Amino acid sequence: MFLLSAVQEEYRRTGDPHRAMIAGLAGTGRVITAAATIMAVVFVSFAAIDDTLVKMIGVGLATAVLVDATVIRVVLAPAALGILGHRAWWPTLRRPVDAARPT
Repeated sequence: MFLLSAVQEEYRRTGDPHRAMIAGLAGTGRVITAAATIMAVVFVSFAAIDDTLVKMIGVGLATAVLVDATVIRVVLAPAALGILGHRAWWPTLRRPVDAARPT
């Protein structure tokens, strides 16, 4: 959601889907990576507990978070937006943000 919001804001500002994708990824990439790393470290720390079920849940959640952050948010979402281009934002009007505000 964070990545797509940044991309949509840039798309509404410029009207260029390729530039919006690059700017959105550049602006949110560090935040997404840092959040995923923190969550993965917390979940992996569950492996220090003696309970086998808790260990499995911790490792599973850490793996899921890392896969989500790398594969889905950094690879698939930008690739889909790049392929779709303007069609990715079809319900929105391509106008500047200032023009969309009522006076």
